[in-house]
Amino acid sequence: MPVSPMNRRQFVKKSAVTGAAVAAAGAVGAGSAQAAELGKPEKTPKTWSFSILGTTDLHSHVFNWDYYSNKAYSDSKGNTYGVARIATLVKQLREQKGEERVLLVDAGDIIQGTSLAYYYANVDPITGKDGRRGPKHPMAVAMNEMRYDAAALGNHEFNYGIDVLRAFERQCHFPLLGANALDAKTLRPAFPPYTVKRIKVPGAPDIKVGILGLTNPGIALWDKDNVSGKMVFPGLVEQAKKYVPRLRALGCDVVFLTDHSGLDGSTSWGDELPYVENASNLVAEQVPGIDAILVGHTHVDVPTYTVKNEETGEDVLLSEPYCYGYRLSVFDFELELHHGCWKVTGKTATTLNSNTVAEDARITELLEADHELVVKYVNTAIGTCTEDMSTAEACWKDVPAIDFIHQVQIEAVKAGLSTADAALPLISVAACFSRTADIPKGDVTIRDVAGLYIYENTLYGKKLTGAQLKDYLEYAAKYYHQVPSGTKVDTSTLTNANSFWDYMYDTASGVSYDIDIAQAEGSRIKNLTYNGTAVADDQVFVVAVNNYRANGGSGYPHIAGAEAAYSSTNQVRDLMVAYATAKGTIDPSTFAATNWKLTQDGTAVF
Repeated sequence: MPVSPMNRRQFVKKSAVTGAAVAAAGAVGAGSAQAAELGKPEKTPKTWSFSILGTTDLHSHVFNWDYYSNKAYSDSKGNTYGVARIATLVKQLREQKGEERVLLVDAGDIIQGTSLAYYYANVDPITGKDGRRGPKHPMAVAMNEMRYDAAALGNHEFNYGIDVLRAFERQCHFPLLGANALDAKTLRPAFPPYTVKRIKVPGAPDIKVGILGLTNPGIALWDKDNVSGKMVFPGLVEQAKKYVPRLRALGCDVVFLTDHSGLDGSTSWGDELPYVENASNLVAEQVPGIDAILVGHTHVDVPTYTVKNEETGEDVLLSEPYCYGYRLSVFDFELELHHGCWKVTGKTATTLNSNTVAEDARITELLEADHELVVKYVNTAIGTCTEDMSTAEACWKDVPAIDFIHQVQIEAVKAGLSTADAALPLISVAACFSRTADIPKGDVTIRDVAGLYIYENTLYGKKLTGAQLKDYLEYAAKYYHQVPSGTKVDTSTLTNANSFWDYMYDTASGVSYDIDIAQAEGSRIKNLTYNGTAVADDQVFVVAVNNYRANGGSGYPHIAGAEAAYSSTNQVRDLMVAYATAKGTIDPSTFAATNWKLTQDGTAVF
């Protein structure tokens, strides 16, 4: 899951966005070539330049296509996305700067995020099925064709389990780097920590570029079921301190980091882990010897950002190219040769917009058939719905679309409880992942369900007391800005207080309660009842909850340490598809109920 977008204003205060990229020192190379043609010894060049291009959080967006809406993606700002367009930009830059002067790197979250990703992890998995060898992952095909030099592991690489990740790794012609992804038993790197690339300079020593990859410590929480006992994930600063000096000792002239970690020092998991989630700025500040960092994870466009290292006083250059292939980061380096060693004398960064180019014809040729196969799959009808269920107002009203998620979660957990736990009251918590999702009246397809539940979460049943449940709901209620009684409520400014994003905001089904937005945070949950009776502090509930939240995602209190009454490897989305298929008809009247509402000093808002 993506984490909180940053406040862009802090970037304006600390650094300005650079303009065009630094021009390649082509005249030097041309002079060397001309000397060779005349039979003269090549003159050793004194300066050289090269570039590192960067993507991040591609999330298996190959083409500019929204599988959930079944049409080409577009937005009000004219953005487009997809690695096929990035491929065109990369080709253009290689032509402009010289093939030998360009490296291409990714900062993680590659194999999850679209129906295309889901298809090749679950429907026709790259690991193989029924004794048959699996297909090539479309992202491996695209990135191999684009000649990536390295990619960092993202947290979503682990969503489908280590076997799928390893299959993807085998298909890639470039290393997946993870200096802080360690084997749980040996504490040795489970993936290559770094790679060293050489920039050829005619008549002079190669420029050695060390690329260090760091992933997110949150994997230990978010994908606990997949990695527990197998891998551990220490902090970025800690591992960078170990490997940056090693790269310098190897003679690297430039040290470049690719971090699946944002750059504002924030953390979404509270005190569940002793490491920072978005630590790229801390790495730059605290680890000497780094020239630049490609940043990922937070899905923001940060063309250029500079951090001063506390020990050396040197500037470290950072850039984050948004996500999905909306942007491409371009780092340009200038170097001078001093006594046989290359020294960085200048560096700039910016991001390029993929909406300025067409999709690459070769990527289209290679992957169009895979894309069409997935389009056909997601448009498969699985049943009908008696009424339209939209999420347009789900972030401030109890709507049937979210009740659909609750219903499926409750039924699945109920069927798997022990006899003793089945006697406990069962409730569900869930979030609205998209405000544009819609289960239509009439035929319902797989893509309709996938658009409502966009993540690969599995399901838990965890035990909470009444007092803990109230704490949980109070934590959720900080999602709303305080609106005093008598003040008109504006839904455009009501939500996402405290950088608490939609996917982080859980509502509950099975209990009834009010959220009084006129009150201060921590005092908003009123009239919490179960079956018409006030919830007692010591009353025990089984709470149906997805694995991301159950393992500490978004920092909710109590839930991570709570006793588990149920767990399943089945994805919630698959359970929803199975529910619709088995029922034949989704009828909101059988499960939809308004059990929570917003109030101001006790008066209903809507």
